[in-house]
Amino acid sequence: MLRGSLAENARLQAETTAREVAADVTDVTAGEVDGMVVLEDDEPVQVVDGSGAVLGASRPLRGRGPVADFNRPRPSATVGASPRDSDGADGTADDADDTDDGADDTDDDDRDDAADDDAPSPEQTPVEVDRNSAAGIVSFPVDDDGEVTYDRGRASRGQDFNLVAVQSVTRDRVPVTVYAGASLAEQEEAVSSVTRAMLVGLPALLLVVGGVTWAVTRGALRPVEGIRREMAAIAAGTDLSRRVPEPPSRDEVARLARTTNETLAALESSVERQRRFVADASHELRSPIASLRTQLEVAAAHPELLDLDGAVHDTVRLQDLAADLLLLARLDAGEPAGEGRVDLDALVREELAQRVGDRIAVTLETGGREDGSPVEVTASRSRLARVLGNLLDNAQRHAASRIRVGVGREGERAVLEVADDGSGVPEEERERIFERFVRLDDARSRDDGGAGLGLAIARDVAVRHGGTLTVGRAPEGGALFTLRLPAA
Repeated sequence: MLRGSLAENARLQAETTAREVAADVTDVTAGEVDGMVVLEDDEPVQVVDGSGAVLGASRPLRGRGPVADFNRPRPSATVGASPRDSDGADGTADDADDTDDGADDTDDDDRDDAADDDAPSPEQTPVEVDRNSAAGIVSFPVDDDGEVTYDRGRASRGQDFNLVAVQSVTRDRVPVTVYAGASLAEQEEAVSSVTRAMLVGLPALLLVVGGVTWAVTRGALRPVEGIRREMAAIAAGTDLSRRVPEPPSRDEVARLARTTNETLAALESSVERQRRFVADASHELRSPIASLRTQLEVAAAHPELLDLDGAVHDTVRLQDLAADLLLLARLDAGEPAGEGRVDLDALVREELAQRVGDRIAVTLETGGREDGSPVEVTASRSRLARVLGNLLDNAQRHAASRIRVGVGREGERAVLEVADDGSGVPEEERERIFERFVRLDDARSRDDGGAGLGLAIARDVAVRHGGTLTVGRAPEGGALFTLRLPAA
């Protein structure tokens, strides 16, 4: 890019010079071209007529042959040459020999100048043309100062010039071609300097960039290595309370560390819940199994002492507990249940019809729906029946004399309420009762076989169906359980 830009600048410079000379040529005759002031410049300029004769040239090309053809240079008459050396260009030769006819002293001065310059003839030092280039690049001999010269004692090397040709016509209607050249030394020097700088600086720059990249990458990945090391230690041991270090930054690595710690916290909570569940389940299973074993052993030794009703009660309790544990396992595993449209009114009536032996009769309310329209949800009928049964069992266990079930709507949600007139649930215990194997003291005192899983199962089923299950105070003074599900 640098080479092309500087070459274009040189071409524009040469074209500007050629156009200036071509403009001045139009004001003089063919014989007056060599006396133009514009040709006194040090830039290489030549004015050649149609026959190839040099009508005038600037100081660097004075007395030299023409540059008429980039591909096939040929010698022709030049300033200061005799007619026999000018290939028949008599007018040009005459003008070159003596620009003022009859002025011998001028001719002598010209010859003295030529002698002072020690300029060889065109046949001795022809202009060298780069035949491999069609872009107008020519090579002139230059001295140590970069000046174009044909003095063999001063010429040290060849210098490329960008040569531009411009057509023009003299005042006496003689067509001419103006050649002007601009040195490409600046281009060559600049490209050479940049090349040397790149050869020296690029390896160093690569080393610096590589070192900085390595340092930055290592610094950025150091927290990741800390996270990996801590995770490896956690995986190798059993202490899930450990946490990975969180960097103080707010970048992706910090967010990764925070998410990892949140995952570890959830995993620790899940494992702890599982351990507690297993311990509680073992404890709850131990009681009916031990009671049943004792009764069977007594019956084996003394058949007349067999408490058949007690054995059946313990067996049923054991069966219910196993069913509850199986349902919780399925809920935890996310096992989908068959879903369909369920009419809550019909579901409540069917459930109440099967509970003829309950201690307290249950009152059904429709929520003041005058139109009698059904309240339907999309859910698993069997699991909703399990939720309603668990809530009714809990109410039967705590109610004093009244239990009420209500069905209604709240906007886009279906609502199922179970209220009793018992002692209610203390506000600080209203979330705790939904944990597994949790029973309040009064529940334990009046326990008829429950293991503390009914409300936990009810809430899990509600959440799996996109709903909620909450507890508050009922107008009757006891507990009010409210199940809200998206209406169908």
